[in-house]
Amino acid sequence: MKVKKKFEKTTYSRHTYAVAPNLVKGLEVVRPWQVVVSDCTYLRLAGKEFVYLFLVTDLFTRRIVGYHVSRDLSHYSAVIALENAVRGLPDSKTAGMIHHSDRGCQYCCHEYLRALKVHRILSSMTDADHCYQNAIAERVNGILKDEFNLDAVFRNFEQLRAVVTHAVLIYNTKRTHWSLGLRTPMEMYEQAA
Repeated sequence: MKVKKKFEKTTYSRHTYAVAPNLVKGLEVVRPWQVVVSDCTYLRLAGKEFVYLFLVTDLFTRRIVGYHVSRDLSHYSAVIALENAVRGLPDSKTAGMIHHSDRGCQYCCHEYLRALKVHRILSSMTDADHCYQNAIAERVNGILKDEFNLDAVFRNFEQLRAVVTHAVLIYNTKRTHWSLGLRTPMEMYEQAA
């Protein structure tokens, strides 16, 4: 039996920032770049040090479109993951796109909301204490940890970053999903584009 590991909480939602309404509840997602979901999770380094993986995933294709590995939980790291996701996209793709996340302070802070506004992306957040409303983002975290061994303890930061880069590549190009008709996220994206 696998012993449940102690976890590090990554969502601080008892802040004074404004929260956005949930724009994806009941929404039919029919194309790539219509909705992206974001979340962060902790990873481990030797010596009981935590680092954090910030992910941005396209909801329709399940493709990880942006990520960033950071030594801290700051909003700067969340912004970097977002910028990595939209880099190279024309304004016509980002304008009106919905960005959905939990109510963590990284996603509610002024700097993150400003980054969304620059790209004309709409902010959407889960209702209070409803993490299941960001289930796809949470599921991707779990897949990367359970199937791609990101729940391991890594020797150093450089090794961890290299393993994350490889895991994201394999997840996007090789890992099939029942919800995608046993296609990979990249196959789904290419067929829908």
